[in-house]
Amino acid sequence: MPFNIPILLTWLRVALIPLVVGVYYLPTPWLPVADRNMAATLVFIVAAITDWFDGFLARRWDQTSAFGAFLDPVADKLMVAGALLVLVQLDRVNAILAFIIIGREIAISALREWMAQIGASKSVAVSSLGKIKTAAQMTAIPLLLFHDILLGAVDTQVWGERLLLIACVLTVWSMCYYLKLAWPLIKEKAGSLD
Repeated sequence: MPFNIPILLTWLRVALIPLVVGVYYLPTPWLPVADRNMAATLVFIVAAITDWFDGFLARRWDQTSAFGAFLDPVADKLMVAGALLVLVQLDRVNAILAFIIIGREIAISALREWMAQIGASKSVAVSSLGKIKTAAQMTAIPLLLFHDILLGAVDTQVWGERLLLIACVLTVWSMCYYLKLAWPLIKEKAGSLD
Protein backbone atom coordinates (compact mmCIF):
# COMPACT_ATOMS: atom_id res chain seq x y z
CA MET A 1 0.00 0.00 0.00
CA PRO A 2 1.53 3.32 -1.03
CA PHE A 3 1.71 6.03 1.60
CA ASN A 4 1.79 9.67 0.60
CA ILE A 5 0.03 12.95 1.46
CA PRO A 6 -3.00 12.37 -0.85
CA ILE A 7 -3.62 8.93 0.67
CA LEU A 8 -3.10 10.34 4.17
CA LEU A 9 -5.80 12.95 3.42
CA THR A 10 -8.13 10.21 2.21
CA TRP A 11 -7.54 8.25 5.43
CA LEU A 12 -8.21 11.46 7.36
CA ARG A 13 -11.56 11.72 5.59
CA VAL A 14 -12.40 8.16 6.62
CA ALA A 15 -11.43 9.00 10.22
CA LEU A 16 -13.66 12.11 10.22
CA ILE A 17 -16.80 10.13 9.33
CA PRO A 18 -17.34 8.77 12.88
CA LEU A 19 -16.97 12.31 14.21
CA VAL A 20 -19.84 13.59 12.06
CA VAL A 21 -22.00 10.74 13.36
CA GLY A 22 -20.64 10.57 16.91
CA VAL A 23 -21.16 14.23 17.76
CA TYR A 24 -24.93 13.57 17.87
CA TYR A 25 -24.48 10.90 20.53
CA LEU A 26 -22.80 13.17 23.04
CA PRO A 27 -24.91 14.04 26.09
CA THR A 28 -26.74 17.36 25.71
CA PRO A 29 -25.04 18.94 28.75
CA TRP A 30 -21.69 18.32 27.03
CA LEU A 31 -22.73 19.79 23.70
CA PRO A 32 -26.08 21.54 23.08
CA VAL A 33 -27.95 20.70 19.85
CA ALA A 34 -26.94 23.91 18.04
CA ASP A 35 -23.28 23.23 18.87
CA ARG A 36 -23.62 19.62 17.66
CA ASN A 37 -25.02 20.87 14.38
CA MET A 38 -22.17 23.35 14.00
CA ALA A 39 -19.52 20.75 14.89
CA ALA A 40 -20.94 18.13 12.49
CA THR A 41 -21.20 20.74 9.72
CA LEU A 42 -17.60 21.89 10.16
CA VAL A 43 -16.24 18.33 10.30
CA PHE A 44 -18.20 17.41 7.16
CA ILE A 45 -16.91 20.50 5.33
CA VAL A 46 -13.32 19.68 6.31
CA ALA A 47 -13.83 16.11 5.07
CA ALA A 48 -15.32 17.39 1.79
CA ILE A 49 -12.35 19.74 1.30
CA THR A 50 -9.93 16.84 1.79
CA ASP A 51 -11.86 15.01 -0.96
CA TRP A 52 -11.03 17.74 -3.45
CA PHE A 53 -7.55 18.40 -2.09
CA ASP A 54 -6.30 14.79 -2.10
CA GLY A 55 -7.20 14.37 -5.77
CA PHE A 56 -5.62 17.70 -6.65
CA LEU A 57 -2.37 16.83 -4.86
CA ALA A 58 -2.23 13.30 -6.28
CA ARG A 59 -2.46 14.67 -9.82
CA ARG A 60 -0.18 17.64 -9.16
CA TRP A 61 2.57 15.58 -7.51
CA ASP A 62 2.02 12.58 -9.79
CA GLN A 63 1.20 10.40 -6.78
CA THR A 64 -1.84 8.65 -8.17
CA SER A 65 -2.07 4.96 -7.35
CA ALA A 66 -4.47 2.05 -7.75
CA PHE A 67 -4.95 1.99 -3.98
CA GLY A 68 -5.75 5.72 -3.88
CA ALA A 69 -8.17 5.29 -6.78
CA PHE A 70 -9.89 2.54 -4.77
CA LEU A 71 -9.89 4.27 -1.37
CA ASP A 72 -11.03 7.73 -2.50
CA PRO A 73 -14.53 6.76 -3.75
CA VAL A 74 -14.99 4.40 -0.78
CA ALA A 75 -14.27 7.28 1.60
CA ASP A 76 -16.68 9.53 -0.33
CA LYS A 77 -19.48 7.00 -0.22
CA LEU A 78 -18.97 6.28 3.49
CA MET A 79 -18.99 10.01 4.23
CA VAL A 80 -22.24 10.62 2.33
CA ALA A 81 -23.95 7.47 3.65
CA GLY A 82 -22.96 8.20 7.27
CA ALA A 83 -24.21 11.79 7.09
CA LEU A 84 -27.46 10.78 5.36
CA LEU A 85 -28.20 8.10 7.96
CA VAL A 86 -27.70 10.62 10.76
CA LEU A 87 -29.94 13.10 8.95
CA VAL A 88 -32.65 10.46 8.52
CA GLN A 89 -32.46 9.65 12.24
CA LEU A 90 -32.73 13.37 13.04
CA ASP A 91 -35.79 13.54 10.74
CA ARG A 92 -34.13 16.12 8.48
CA VAL A 93 -34.02 13.90 5.39
CA ASN A 94 -36.67 11.65 3.93
CA ALA A 95 -35.58 8.02 4.22
CA ILE A 96 -36.65 7.32 0.62
CA LEU A 97 -34.28 10.00 -0.72
CA ALA A 98 -31.45 8.64 1.42
CA PHE A 99 -32.19 5.10 0.20
CA ILE A 100 -32.13 6.20 -3.45
CA ILE A 101 -28.81 8.01 -3.04
CA ILE A 102 -27.11 5.26 -1.01
CA GLY A 103 -28.60 2.50 -3.18
CA ARG A 104 -27.34 4.16 -6.35
CA GLU A 105 -23.85 4.49 -4.88
CA ILE A 106 -23.77 0.77 -4.08
CA ALA A 107 -25.20 -0.22 -7.48
CA ILE A 108 -22.81 1.96 -9.49
CA SER A 109 -19.84 0.84 -7.38
CA ALA A 110 -20.74 -2.77 -8.13
CA LEU A 111 -21.20 -1.94 -11.82
CA ARG A 112 -17.79 -0.22 -11.96
CA GLU A 113 -16.16 -3.17 -10.21
CA TRP A 114 -17.70 -5.60 -12.68
CA MET A 115 -16.75 -3.41 -15.65
CA ALA A 116 -13.16 -3.23 -14.35
CA GLN A 117 -13.04 -7.03 -14.12
CA ILE A 118 -13.99 -7.38 -17.77
CA GLY A 119 -11.55 -4.62 -18.80
CA ALA A 120 -14.14 -1.98 -19.66
CA SER A 121 -13.85 0.42 -16.73
CA LYS A 122 -13.53 3.45 -19.02
CA SER A 123 -17.10 2.81 -20.17
CA VAL A 124 -18.40 3.92 -16.76
CA ALA A 125 -15.83 6.55 -15.85
CA VAL A 126 -17.11 9.49 -13.80
CA SER A 127 -19.10 11.88 -15.98
CA SER A 128 -19.82 15.59 -15.59
CA LEU A 129 -23.36 14.60 -14.59
CA GLY A 130 -21.94 12.59 -11.68
CA LYS A 131 -19.80 15.55 -10.67
CA ILE A 132 -22.81 17.90 -10.62
CA LYS A 133 -24.70 15.33 -8.54
CA THR A 134 -21.81 15.15 -6.09
CA ALA A 135 -21.61 18.96 -5.86
CA ALA A 136 -25.35 19.16 -5.07
CA GLN A 137 -25.00 16.44 -2.39
CA MET A 138 -21.91 17.97 -0.84
CA THR A 139 -23.67 21.33 -0.58
CA ALA A 140 -27.00 19.93 0.66
CA ILE A 141 -25.58 17.78 3.45
CA PRO A 142 -23.78 20.54 5.39
CA LEU A 143 -26.86 22.75 5.06
CA LEU A 144 -28.99 19.97 6.54
CA LEU A 145 -26.47 19.27 9.29
CA PHE A 146 -26.36 22.98 10.20
CA HIS A 147 -30.19 23.06 10.40
CA ASP A 148 -30.55 26.73 11.31
CA ILE A 149 -30.91 30.19 9.83
CA LEU A 150 -27.63 31.25 8.23
CA LEU A 151 -26.66 34.94 8.14
CA GLY A 152 -30.11 35.82 9.46
CA ALA A 153 -31.76 35.07 6.12
CA VAL A 154 -31.03 31.59 4.70
CA ASP A 155 -33.09 28.69 6.04
CA THR A 156 -30.51 25.93 5.60
CA GLN A 157 -33.07 23.16 6.12
CA VAL A 158 -35.23 24.39 3.23
CA TRP A 159 -32.28 24.93 0.88
CA GLY A 160 -30.68 21.66 1.94
CA GLU A 161 -33.89 19.76 1.18
CA ARG A 162 -34.16 21.40 -2.25
CA LEU A 163 -30.55 20.64 -3.13
CA LEU A 164 -30.84 17.07 -1.88
CA LEU A 165 -33.93 16.58 -4.04
CA ILE A 166 -31.95 17.89 -7.03
CA ALA A 167 -29.10 15.54 -6.08
CA CYS A 168 -31.57 12.65 -5.87
CA VAL A 169 -32.95 13.38 -9.36
CA LEU A 170 -29.38 13.64 -10.71
CA THR A 171 -28.56 10.40 -8.87
CA VAL A 172 -31.26 8.50 -10.76
CA TRP A 173 -30.40 10.24 -14.03
CA SER A 174 -26.69 9.46 -13.73
CA MET A 175 -27.43 5.86 -12.76
CA CYS A 176 -29.54 5.47 -15.90
CA TYR A 177 -26.74 7.09 -17.91
CA TYR A 178 -24.12 4.64 -16.57
CA LEU A 179 -26.42 1.66 -17.06
CA LYS A 180 -27.10 2.75 -20.63
CA LEU A 181 -23.34 2.89 -21.30
CA ALA A 182 -22.82 -0.54 -19.74
CA TRP A 183 -25.92 -2.22 -21.18
CA PRO A 184 -24.35 -3.49 -24.43
CA LEU A 185 -21.61 -5.25 -22.44
CA ILE A 186 -24.13 -6.57 -19.91
CA LYS A 187 -26.19 -8.05 -22.76
CA GLU A 188 -23.10 -9.43 -24.43
CA LYS A 189 -21.87 -11.14 -21.25
CA ALA A 190 -25.35 -12.43 -20.40
CA GLY A 191 -25.65 -13.84 -23.94
CA SER A 192 -22.29 -15.61 -23.64
CA LEU A 193 -23.61 -17.45 -20.55
CA ASP A 194 -26.49 -19.01 -22.48
